[in-house]
Amino acid sequence: MTIYHAQLRDLEGLINLFDGYRVFYKQDSNPAAVKRFLTQRIVKNDSIIYIAYVNDEAAGFTQLYPLLSSVSMKPMYLLNDLYVHSKFRGQGIGEALINRAKHLCQSENNKGMAIQTAFDNPAQQLYERLGFVKDSDLHFFWSNK
Repeated sequence: MTIYHAQLRDLEGLINLFDGYRVFYKQDSNPAAVKRFLTQRIVKNDSIIYIAYVNDEAAGFTQLYPLLSSVSMKPMYLLNDLYVHSKFRGQGIGEALINRAKHLCQSENNKGMAIQTAFDNPAQQLYERLGFVKDSDLHFFWSNK
């Protein structure tokens, strides 16, 4: 397995993974829109996407968005997306992607990393095993619908 920062050359494999990720979260498949979205993220460099390959096949990805903590006056990341193709699950790819993201936070001396996920996502066990603690603070979200 190899993991590295995704570039435009990784777009084709990344599109398939990201579309599968969205379908997992009950969104309609839309590879064209996914391509536009991911191209913007890579070109604008407003997120960090790590992609994992197994034998030159795109196996999984994680996407991090930079945030700032006003209280600690330090940067941090939001791990907003993590997905491993069903063919590759159970091989430690999700853990390796998270550890790569944690290494980035450590190398930049960030405050830490938050994870946003569905309340029923089975990956929560993985997050807790890797040292993430469920935040007991209240979270609110306003939707501009």
